Amino acid sequence: MGKGQDTYRTAKKLIPGGTGLLSKRPEMFLPDLWPAYYRQAKGSEVWDLDNRHYWDMSYMGIGACVLGYADSDVDAAVHAAIEKGSMCTLNCPEEVELAELLCKIHPWAGMVRFARTGGEAMAMAVRIARARTEKDVILFCGYHGWHDWYLSANVASDKALDGHLLPGLKPKGVPRVLRGTAVPFEYNNTAQFAALMEKYRGKVAAVVMEPVRNYLPQEDFIETIRKATREAGVVLVFDEITSGWRLTVGGAHLTFGVEPDLAVFAKGMSNGYPMAAIIGRADVMDAAQETFISSTYWTERIGPVAALATIRKLADRSVPAHLVRVGEHVQRGWLRLGQKHRLDITVSGIAPLGHFSFNVQNPLVPKTLFTQLMLKKGFLATTAFYAALSHTEEAIDRYLENVDDAFGVIACALKEGRLKDQLEGAVCQAGFKRLT
Repeated sequence: MGKGQDTYRTAKKLIPGGTGLLSKRPEMFLPDLWPAYYRQAKGSEVWDLDNRHYWDMSYMGIGACVLGYADSDVDAAVHAAIEKGSMCTLNCPEEVELAELLCKIHPWAGMVRFARTGGEAMAMAVRIARARTEKDVILFCGYHGWHDWYLSANVASDKALDGHLLPGLKPKGVPRVLRGTAVPFEYNNTAQFAALMEKYRGKVAAVVMEPVRNYLPQEDFIETIRKATREAGVVLVFDEITSGWRLTVGGAHLTFGVEPDLAVFAKGMSNGYPMAAIIGRADVMDAAQETFISSTYWTERIGPVAALATIRKLADRSVPAHLVRVGEHVQRGWLRLGQKHRLDITVSGIAPLGHFSFNVQNPLVPKTLFTQLMLKKGFLATTAFYAALSHTEEAIDRYLENVDDAFGVIACALKEGRLKDQLEGAVCQAGFKRLT
């Protein structure tokens, strides 16, 4: 126990849910023992409030810091922007420069709107699509944030979103009149998608989907959706908030050769500074002028400056290739060590966003123990690894050496039937739950 745990206990009394992001709750990692707060972060290194040092081999700022924490080039650009003034009655020219760059990287796009977070950017994209088509229904695949348009899928059934990353989400506070306006379909399930397009014929405003997440698209899946949406006059929106900038400089859809009507970026495009963008075909984006979409802090200077510096470094340093190489190294290591210790694990995810799971009756128990064991060795670790430029091959080797030890302990505990006895606190949570 330390200052981080003490601070979190206070936070739960003052902040509903303990923190503003579900994915940063200590309960998702190691209840009562997770450090919870950081004093400093640089590269892939983190120091907690007790000045204990860790290597972050988990989510790297929940996927935001593809270059690493406090990247010197991005920070230098931001410092210069702050000195010139981050906000003004006039607009910053960097947003025009960033719009030009995004359209150059994505030649199919002709216009850009900016926001500062992924969730609000997705809400903007949905609004633009509905304004363009004058229709209401959204067919979606994947996780797309917290706004009413998305959570309304659970008005009809509180399990509709269970297959889309976050089980347990309840639609309290979402108007029930939105029932039936957001309908999910499964990734790579072309038949299910086609059936929904037929069921809601003439009512669909947009198809919203992550072009890639845990698995690569099967043959013709995305192409079929593109063809069907074009024929029906439906806006195709690619959510690139998580997938963008990791497989290539720009959206992952560039590697699949399929052009959407709108694409949404956030997270990795600005290496930890708040920034988001909606890019799209000019005729679709122009519908934004027929509905009210406006916010003061969408015009501040730091976000565009950070994005410009980040994107240029991603290109100059061939960062996506590094992310793929490092991610493949980790995934091969998980598989090799799982086999060595006769642990039944499943590895999934694209190389820069890898995951593994324990195939046992209650997988959260070994997951919690894994985090506990790795934390004692100085690693922030869970059953996921998000690659960053700051992750070197040497750091990965050191991480895998400790994974080897942790898997050995877990395998022994499983064999002896005393897995839960090894835990020093509660089992971690999955999905959304009230804390108190």
